[in-house]
Amino acid sequence: MKLTIRLLLLFFLFSVGFSYAQEHGNATYYNKKMHGRRTSDGSRYHKDSLTCAHRTYPLGTLLKVRNPKNNKEVIVKVTDRGPHRRNLIIDLSYAAAKEIDIVRFGIAPVEISRVEAADAASAPNDSIALHERK
Repeated sequence: MKLTIRLLLLFFLFSVGFSYAQEHGNATYYNKKMHGRRTSDGSRYHKDSLTCAHRTYPLGTLLKVRNPKNNKEVIVKVTDRGPHRRNLIIDLSYAAAKEIDIVRFGIAPVEISRVEAADAASAPNDSIALHERK
């Protein structure tokens, strides 16, 4: 009985830790040549959509990306796999990079956290990828 309670407590603490986990690292954005090409989820990339590429999050996951230098945030949808360079953790669409002001730098440090469905519903409509094009 004690072992079961300990395991449940450990599982609960472990799962709560993951829900608030953040990734820190460098981000970049898609270049102009990617515009119109297919992404891993089958849709076509459009530079004005708020999408991203991430190695491990499932396709369709909403992520909040924050620029710690200016505290600007954007919510993006994972539609592709990548980036394929070791020192990067996320590739953003041009619109998402512009929204958090990293376009002029090319590569910039960011913080990434997963957005739950309830949080996305309360977010402002202009910060979610509503105008994705397929």
